[in-house]
Amino acid sequence: MTAARPGSREPGDQEQPGGGGTGAAGAPRVPAPRQRTGPERTGAHPGAAPGPEGDGRLTHQELMSLLGVWALDACSVQEAACVEAHLNDCARCADEALRLRDAVTLLGPPRSLDLDPQLRYGVLESALARRPAARPIPGWAAPYDAEAARLDALLHDITADEWDIPVRVRWFGGEERARRSLTIAQVLDHLVAMDGLLARAVGLPDPLGAQAPADPLERTETRWRLVTAAGGDTGPARVVAARAWEDWREQSRELVRAAARRGGRTGEEMLPVADCDPGIFPGLGAAAGPRIPLSDAYLNRAFACWTHAGDIADAVDYPYEAPLGAHLRLLVDLTARRLPGSIAGRRRAGLATTRARLTTAGAPGRTVHLEIEGAGGGDYWIPLDSPTAAVTRVAARDAVAQVALADVEFCRLAAGRLSPAEAAVAGQGDQAAISDVLSALTALSRL
Repeated sequence: MTAARPGSREPGDQEQPGGGGTGAAGAPRVPAPRQRTGPERTGAHPGAAPGPEGDGRLTHQELMSLLGVWALDACSVQEAACVEAHLNDCARCADEALRLRDAVTLLGPPRSLDLDPQLRYGVLESALARRPAARPIPGWAAPYDAEAARLDALLHDITADEWDIPVRVRWFGGEERARRSLTIAQVLDHLVAMDGLLARAVGLPDPLGAQAPADPLERTETRWRLVTAAGGDTGPARVVAARAWEDWREQSRELVRAAARRGGRTGEEMLPVADCDPGIFPGLGAAAGPRIPLSDAYLNRAFACWTHAGDIADAVDYPYEAPLGAHLRLLVDLTARRLPGSIAGRRRAGLATTRARLTTAGAPGRTVHLEIEGAGGGDYWIPLDSPTAAVTRVAARDAVAQVALADVEFCRLAAGRLSPAEAAVAGQGDQAAISDVLSALTALSRL
């Protein structure tokens, strides 16, 4: 799937064009085909009718009518081969093809096939202004609702031959980067498994059962085993993915409905960490008590939904935009609040590069100024010595280092999709402290 495709299309109506040919004098006559990044398509274009004798050959008039489609790279393989063979023998059509191919470059840069996140938000705001919802979705659940809707739209646009394209998932397990190649169905089943923890916390059924483990990898593998045992992973890739898609979509909608029923302000309702995802805040049980806000649990699942939707979009070459600015700001804020626990965990494991300084609980310590740029950005002062250390104005003013990076880069680091060496980061001050913060950021990543 590429952003350069014009208009809407049904699965299987596009093909990879063939290569150019040469004229009788040896000079290239056929224009070089445009670069394609998506997978090949199969099937013929509706205008590709057989010749008068029914032998499959196209008439000169029919080939001329295909020149515009060929220039847009929307022909089937068979049509492209017929057009290019004809261009080697017809100078007039070859000149017209060159003109059309040049004109295609003026149509504008590739654009995302996904709707602007702001559009959905604006339409909903306008509709709700005229008729308020009986049960409005709380602001803290809006990012999850929006990201689930965007992933659902992406899945609607995937063609039949793209469902079995491998999805490459990356994260950091300790100091090493882990990689795994999954199907789209397996990615969706992973989301079902992890969203199941939140479902259990808000009183919905856990798809893995009440006694299912909380570890992400264990839950995911349990889900895959259950699907295999039920025969849900057999058949064409599209059929297998449709089953996973339906399970995920129904569960995500139930989670949004549950949030609407509960309502409340951000951070108002607290959940026992044992009933939710214990990996949201590393070291939470020891540092801050065994409870987390329900709003953070929903934001965590919105972050995961956006991340894995991006994995699928990358696999099928689908430009995928960042979340709405207001939503992205909430995801950045959640990630920044998770950082101190991750830094402390790495220090306990002996992975930190800065020397530890003992501080009294609640007393100020060293800080790193984190400057996040973009629509989801803000300024954060991250404590280095203890996750419970107070950040005073003096500690903020005397930060040992300053790190600046874009909001999306920050989130991709936390998701493990980028390493510190790959990210565009500007830093000044204590380089060891900067390294600790960036390494702790990638340590937040999981499958």
